[in-house]
Amino acid sequence: MAAHFMHEAFGSETTVERPQEIVAFVDHLVLAGQSFPHVKDNLVPDVNDLHGAHRRFVETYGVRAHGELPGEAGSEGICHQMMAEQYALPGQVVVGTDSHTPHSGSVGCLAFGGGATDIANSWATGLIRCKMPEILRIELAGALGPGVLARDIVQYLLQTELVRKGGAIGMVFEYSGPAVKAMPMDERATLTNMVAEMGGFTGIIEPDETTVAFLRERRGIDFKLDPWMRSDPGAGYKQTIRIDCDRLSPMVARPGDPGDSLPLAEIKEQVRIDIALGGSCTGAKRRDFDFYHDVLRWGLDHGMHVAKGTRLVLQFGTLGVRDYCIAKGYLDTFKAAGAEVISPGCGACANCGPGQSVREDQVTISSINRNFPGRSGPGKVWLGSPYTVAASALAGYLTSFQALREKG
Repeated sequence: MAAHFMHEAFGSETTVERPQEIVAFVDHLVLAGQSFPHVKDNLVPDVNDLHGAHRRFVETYGVRAHGELPGEAGSEGICHQMMAEQYALPGQVVVGTDSHTPHSGSVGCLAFGGGATDIANSWATGLIRCKMPEILRIELAGALGPGVLARDIVQYLLQTELVRKGGAIGMVFEYSGPAVKAMPMDERATLTNMVAEMGGFTGIIEPDETTVAFLRERRGIDFKLDPWMRSDPGAGYKQTIRIDCDRLSPMVARPGDPGDSLPLAEIKEQVRIDIALGGSCTGAKRRDFDFYHDVLRWGLDHGMHVAKGTRLVLQFGTLGVRDYCIAKGYLDTFKAAGAEVISPGCGACANCGPGQSVREDQVTISSINRNFPGRSGPGKVWLGSPYTVAASALAGYLTSFQALREKG
């Protein structure tokens, strides 16, 4: 769509500014051949046409590209995750054609999504329109307790009155506080990624020694932070929200709305689970797979496997995550526990791949970022952390890892 708009406005012979700074990804529909609605409705040829247009754009303009895997279904990785793992640096401006572009704010970028028209203009001019937004400061005090993750912080924020009433729309979410400082980069990315669900413009975290270590260990870059890469003393904020992380517990969102969140412990009825899905740019990072493995390894050690009648699907976010899991020996645990493991791509998060529901009566617990009706098939989708996804798969009903251990 963006290429069409660019050619319509500037002509088919136009050139792009700084092609080395443009990165094109195939991720959303890469598993269409394994997607129930795409196969049933004969949509796979249309998807192949889209991928063909992608390849022609890449070849014509010489931009950087990450596409399908040769000889197997899947892609090199989900764009947002790959941007943080391979491209984005503190202090940069990163613009993408998807609402979860703020993922890269975890490394200290101004990273935001733009529409096809704005992106088309940016290719041709090297510029994009950006109004100075208002800033919402999120102070994460204290420390997260056992079994509580960054995802639970996001689900807590989603149910606050400010977010529920649209008071944070268009704002920058600046995360700060000791709980953030203690987080690894993959957990920080969960906080910035899901600003999209809260209506924000972007999320950002001040780069620090953890950021520098991430860039050195993952990308071989010795990066020096400059003093301007943080908020000035006395900086003004539209509003400040303080969260005592010591008091948080595992959170979930009821089907139909990410904002319909509540503590999992408050759900008194037993919710049967047909599908447990661990994946998406929000829930398929290295640290997320550490969490899936923690639960499944504990389950095997206590004689548990994925519950009968429940399907657990784990999808890597990038090839780097897959290689990490292989090196750690996680695949043996996943196989022994009864989990299905699939190659990178957006998959069921875009209702295009394994892990999507195919009937209205099916119930899913998922680590994807949103659960609007039809988002991941016709069934009902609950949202939760990687711990909750894996624990619920073992139990066969909605539960937290902490509750599972107490019972088992």
